[in-house]
Amino acid sequence: LFLAVCAVGIGGTFQYGYNVSIINAPTQHIHRFLNETWASRYHKELNPDLLTFLWSVIASIFSLGGLCGALVGGSAAVRLGRKGALLMNNGIAILASILMGISFPTGLFELLIAGRFLIGINSGIGLCVQPLYIGEVAPKHLRGGLAMGTSIFLTGGILTGQVIGLRELLGGEKYWPLLLSSSCFPAFAQLLFLPWFPESPRYLLIDRGDELNCAKALKRFHGSSEYRREMEDIQRECFALDGEKPKKPWQLFTDRGVRWQLLTVIVMTMGQQLSGINAIYFYATYIFEQAGIPAEKIPYVTLGTGACECLTALTCGLLIDHVGRRCLIIGGYLLMTLWSIVLTFSLTYQDLYSWVPYVSIASIFAFILSFGLGPGGITNTLTAELFVQSARPAAYMIGGTISWISFFTIGMIFPFIVNGLKQYCFLVFLLECSSVAAFIFLVIPETKNKSFLDITKEFHKLNFGRNT
Repeated sequence: LFLAVCAVGIGGTFQYGYNVSIINAPTQHIHRFLNETWASRYHKELNPDLLTFLWSVIASIFSLGGLCGALVGGSAAVRLGRKGALLMNNGIAILASILMGISFPTGLFELLIAGRFLIGINSGIGLCVQPLYIGEVAPKHLRGGLAMGTSIFLTGGILTGQVIGLRELLGGEKYWPLLLSSSCFPAFAQLLFLPWFPESPRYLLIDRGDELNCAKALKRFHGSSEYRREMEDIQRECFALDGEKPKKPWQLFTDRGVRWQLLTVIVMTMGQQLSGINAIYFYATYIFEQAGIPAEKIPYVTLGTGACECLTALTCGLLIDHVGRRCLIIGGYLLMTLWSIVLTFSLTYQDLYSWVPYVSIASIFAFILSFGLGPGGITNTLTAELFVQSARPAAYMIGGTISWISFFTIGMIFPFIVNGLKQYCFLVFLLECSSVAAFIFLVIPETKNKSFLDITKEFHKLNFGRNT
């Protein structure tokens, strides 16, 4: 099971974290490449406004690709299987790496845009299919811890990208095309290791009706003596679904039986993206400068933020099956609310006392730790647990779509929020975090050690009223 999580993670959410991270290091080098290419092609200087526009397209088209990937990820997981969809997805990553790698020697910045779009598609599919596979292969008493593999590999990808993007490694001017094309290595690793692992047993039995291969897969994952309990659980779910085909995303919106589950996924996904975590990273450089850290040393301090996220993902993975989902995610949002208050005060009085910038630095790391311990890790886990087999791929498509739209929206409007409200922007995030915490407290039951059918029954009261 552990090796299967590693095999799906290296080419799944790792790619998302890695490709979000690596684009920051070569910003100046890509600006220079755009200027030189434009001058040699059109024999005139590139307008600064057009340069900003082209750079914005290169950076943000990744989100558009991710949205497209989320829209097709669920369908690919149904048609090709969870494992098949992940293996196919590596072809997109390799093509994207080739396009980004040859953009500089060929002088075609359009290939850079196309490559970023394709790697976005790869990340969107990975974010959709990887947690689907892990959620379906894990036994219920380990489901939370194994599902945290999604978050662990995502944060591991961010940290790896930050390290490899240092100017001593591939962040220098000569090597930035290699940096952007290095996404092919996780793809090759998954193509090498994932074929050795079975397809999702739930997919084999419920979607394909293949009981023999389902039993073989369960024996591989759970051992020949322990697999029967999981087999019975899958058979019960199969019987309850009574041959129901996988649903389309739009069918979930009209299905009263999943109304509150769907609302929960939408609220949690939007809450995760709009929680202020992007504001923290935006403010980090400014706060480090205010604390007197030299500009050339800031990338190394920023590594600490990536390490923080990685550490909390691992901690959350160890705690989730003992403490439970509700406690961690509500606690995470409440702590983020607290640190938003502290940050607002510390940024307001930044120049008053020499020690205040250090309070801001501590608050940044505390905010990141709180995010990783709750919303960052548990949102994807709960999406897998709230739905039965027929609705789960469609739920991930909807959750992924909401996530990428929120990611793109916050990227577009965030600079205006910061310019308008300055440090008081954290009051907006404070309200958002406390509201999501209240919603989760009132709506979501604890899902620890419960089968997917048991969780569906818990929501039955909300969806159809207390007396049904």
